[in-house]
Amino acid sequence: MVTLPEHVLSQYRRFSLYNSPYTAHDTGSAIDLYPDADATTAPSPVAGTVALTRTVQAPPKPYAEETDHLIVVDTGDHLVRIMHVDPDVEPGDIVAVGESLGRPVRAGFFAPWVDNHLHVGIRPRDADPVRASGSLPIEPAVDVEALAWDGRGTVVERGETYAVLDEPAHPAPGEYYVGMGTLDGQAVLDGGLPHYDCGGLLNAGTSGETDRDPVELAGGQVGVATGRDVTWDDVTVLANGEPITGIALFADRERFGAKLICPDATVAVGESVQVGIEQST
Repeated sequence: MVTLPEHVLSQYRRFSLYNSPYTAHDTGSAIDLYPDADATTAPSPVAGTVALTRTVQAPPKPYAEETDHLIVVDTGDHLVRIMHVDPDVEPGDIVAVGESLGRPVRAGFFAPWVDNHLHVGIRPRDADPVRASGSLPIEPAVDVEALAWDGRGTVVERGETYAVLDEPAHPAPGEYYVGMGTLDGQAVLDGGLPHYDCGGLLNAGTSGETDRDPVELAGGQVGVATGRDVTWDDVTVLANGEPITGIALFADRERFGAKLICPDATVAVGESVQVGIEQST
């Protein structure tokens, strides 16, 4: 387990351990760090020496660039793999926490509803720095306040593939991180419910615990937690009774509100929405 301290995380408006389809995120062994929405530079999450940069072909998507990039930083204790940044650093450069690594890249590895971010994995110094697997579980050393939500809200933003509701609202934007609380209010849900295979809990300790506890959101059970890892139940998310792709779950310090992934739904800005969870039979 590797800890990311609060002064590192506070550079970013949002973070997520589990909200991704890629295998490293299934156990929280990678973290996505989101700079400000209009950021033109990507602040480094670590200090060290740039060991490697590489350009790779990205899956072709009409909304994305053709190539992505890998930056590997040697911190002296670990190798840190950072993706989705077009580097303005090169091997041998020394970087500090917060120093720009380059320009954020919207890559074809992203789903269309995903904002620009740094994908970060941390691994032992003797590990292969290039292959996707092999990173260590990450623990964000920051409290995330759990927000209660009854599934209701009004659409305040609508994109082609998503809608953002005005609830639950951030009580103090910019001051601390918040996230979608489980029904008991003890932890914060993280992940893509249920459109990514696995989810997780923030403020819930570490993986490896054996207890299997039900996890509930908006009045319905959505999965089972083992330690901080969550296996989603076979559920369908509904918006005003209409099936949608799911809900994006993360920690955010700037603003909040349920983000519904709904490319085919008819909900519009100003419309009241009731979200429900339906167990498949």
